[in-house]
Order: sequence, then structure tokens, then C-alpha cells
Amino acid sequence: MIQSADLREWRGGDVIDTDGHKIGVLEAVYVDTSTDEPAMATVRTGLPTRHRLLFVPLDGAIVGPGYLKVTYAKALAKAAPSIGTDDVLPAEDEAALFKHYGLPYELGTEGERQLARR
Repeated sequence: MIQSADLREWRGGDVIDTDGHKIGVLEAVYVDTSTDEPAMATVRTGLPTRHRLLFVPLDGAIVGPGYLKVTYAKALAKAAPSIGTDDVLPAEDEAALFKHYGLPYELGTEGERQLARR
């Protein structure tokens, strides 16, 4: 299991897909609020003057020398919901993000968000 502290060390490293294609650069790690385990990463992509942050799930991810390999294809990640580099994922957009990847989405017992940035 990848610890969120380990992933923070790789900030700025390449994020690659299952075939070794570069998706972008690791920006931040989001944890599942119910377990405090890494759940999603934001990946910086786009042209230098038009960067955006994509969300990619971390289930099954592997950390290697200078890269983070995720279990999702580049095309799927590039089509994922995104935010601007200075933005925050709105709570109401979390469900759509999970749906995009075919993952279950559950609010906390008191209606809290499922993701929190670390």
C-alpha cells in the first residue's frame, strides 16, 4: 500500500498510465476521508500557459524511480473532470469524478466529502 507521505515525496514526478504513456506531472494527493488512505491524485497537464489538474485514482498505483504508474489509461484520465491549477474540487463534483472512473461514491455518515487534499 502506498502511504500519502510517500506520494508527497514524488510531487513533480511523472504520472504514467498502464502502457507507460505520460499523463502529466503529480501535483497533489487526495485521501479518502473515511480511511485517510490515498485515493486520488491531481495531475498537472496541458500547455504551459493553460495548465489544468486532472484527477486520477490511486488504487493499484506503483511508485518507481521518478514516476507514479497508475492503473488507468491516459485517454480515460485526459477525459476526467478537471480543475484549474488554483481551484479546488467542488463537493458537488465529487460524485461525477468517481462515476467517470466507474468507482463507487459514498458520502460520510454525516454528509462529509469523500476526498480531502493532503
